[in-house]
Amino acid sequence: MVRPRIRRRVGFKPEATYFKPAGVRMVDLEEIVVTVDEMESLRLKDLLGLDQSSAAKKMNISQPTFHRLVLGARKKVADALVNGKAIRIEGGNYKMITGKGFGGIAMNCVCPKCGYKMPKQRAVPCFKLKCPKCGSQMMRGD
Repeated sequence: MVRPRIRRRVGFKPEATYFKPAGVRMVDLEEIVVTVDEMESLRLKDLLGLDQSSAAKKMNISQPTFHRLVLGARKKVADALVNGKAIRIEGGNYKMITGKGFGGIAMNCVCPKCGYKMPKQRAVPCFKLKCPKCGSQMMRGD
């Protein structure tokens, strides 16, 4: 039986998700798909300059998995640049992480009744907190 994949943590979703060579019509272009998690590996390693083990921890994956992810992303981007292909950024097996800097991975506590969100307090589980709006028990959110 195949082991289920762990969703990779991603702290940045790009606003621009499509890149194409100038002067080439869309119908004439071949397209390469770079997944959001592959894009995150490029951002952490090549843009932010993190070492592989630190970047892997941020994405909640092993260092060898991160290495394969970043190599695959680099190969796709190089293929697109060298061969004049379009790059589409979409899909992948990931979970968006929001909060302070994505370093400490600050989660939110969410009220299941009214939807009120508040930052998770260090060393205090969300279920021990009461919603300040409606008094319900809070739960962990993203």
